[in-house]
Amino acid sequence: MDTSHNVRIWTIEHIRGKRRSSYRVRWVVEQRRFGRSFTTAALADSFRSRLVSAARSGEAFDVGSGLPVSMERERTTMTWFEFACAYMDMKWPDCSPKYRKSLAESLTRITVALLHESASLPQDKALRKVLMEEFNTKTRSAERTPEAARISKALARASRNVSDLAKPEVLRAVLRALDMNLDGTRAAGNTVRIRRVALANAIDYAIEKKLLSTNPLNEVKVKKRHYALTQVNPESAVNPMQARMLLTAIDTIGKQGPRLVAFFACMYYAGLRPEEAANLKKQNLSLPEKGWGDIHLDGARAEIGREWTDSGEASEEGPLKHRDSSMGRTVPCPPVLTEILHDHLSRFGTARDGRLFRGARDGGRVGSTVYGRVWAAARAKVFTAEVLAGPLGKRPYDLRHACVSTWLSGGVEPTRVAKWAGHSVSVLLKVYAKCLDGGEQTARERAERALHGW
Repeated sequence: MDTSHNVRIWTIEHIRGKRRSSYRVRWVVEQRRFGRSFTTAALADSFRSRLVSAARSGEAFDVGSGLPVSMERERTTMTWFEFACAYMDMKWPDCSPKYRKSLAESLTRITVALLHESASLPQDKALRKVLMEEFNTKTRSAERTPEAARISKALARASRNVSDLAKPEVLRAVLRALDMNLDGTRAAGNTVRIRRVALANAIDYAIEKKLLSTNPLNEVKVKKRHYALTQVNPESAVNPMQARMLLTAIDTIGKQGPRLVAFFACMYYAGLRPEEAANLKKQNLSLPEKGWGDIHLDGARAEIGREWTDSGEASEEGPLKHRDSSMGRTVPCPPVLTEILHDHLSRFGTARDGRLFRGARDGGRVGSTVYGRVWAAARAKVFTAEVLAGPLGKRPYDLRHACVSTWLSGGVEPTRVAKWAGHSVSVLLKVYAKCLDGGEQTARERAERALHGW
């Protein structure tokens, strides 16, 4: 380790950002500049005080990392719990609210698997609640209940070190835990994939911070798992007649039903995702009196708690899925949807910000529990008991699947369908490889006509 006593520590710099401020500690070791940012002035002052104390006591500083030798040793023995909190803080500014929660859930699963047995730790539910709060940059610094504070301290004591991941038996135990649900059943393939990606990315960060020398995932042989995109089941996609019957039924269901006819119609006739329909505004519509129009999507409103958003607003507006905030997309609005949207605007108007659909109580985002209940009631009205028990239109999202499948089976070229739906062409062809009932027969008839032509 190359060390030096030639150290100069500067005052804390207050950086004011558009959404939040940060506090940066800067110092120099052998003319090499170093800096570290913190979310609060207290954290920055505490870190700077440690640097000043080490310099005054004559402690050498590592030229490579800029840290005093004692702090460098501490860093190489960081617990997984402490590291996971630091990793979450690093990821937080650049993540969407929904991804923050997903990452916190994955880190919670990993952290539980990396705990020593401890009598002071509570049962799973209470433990996981505290972990979700700890892996939330906002709630971690908020006032905690005495019980939550006690559990947090117990977690810090019971956590293994990050370096323990280099032990094959420990890493295998973690990977097995990621494969399972809380009830002991095997987790869905996509869920396991998300957890393992979170672990792999966290390990990369640990290597970057010199907490691990190599990637242990490359050194431990485990069963290789293949993850494939889930294809749309043709039996879940409603046909046009069934869709019209369901929309008619929705208009008769309680107070919420009539307000949600256009919501479901946007998913079926324009292929909108629920979070896109929830954010649809009047200014996004370019509609004639009759005929084809356009829907210009510029944002989405995913359903997420306020503790995960930067603004503190639940389900705040964000960019479209897999797109930057400046990128939108235009979806054609068929004549039947044009008529439905005009009817909705004349009957229910808009929210103050122009949104077509809002909650009945506070005017916020339409909740999935609300439109889910309405959808379930509509299915019960339209379908027989046998059909109701099957997959046909079981989830509101199946309306979007039906729309995209209809575009494909109707002969619209895949590149255009991908553009309308907000997919890449490769994902589109994998997910929607199967079309509506009757698509297979249509394809066979086309093949037969082609054969007769020779």
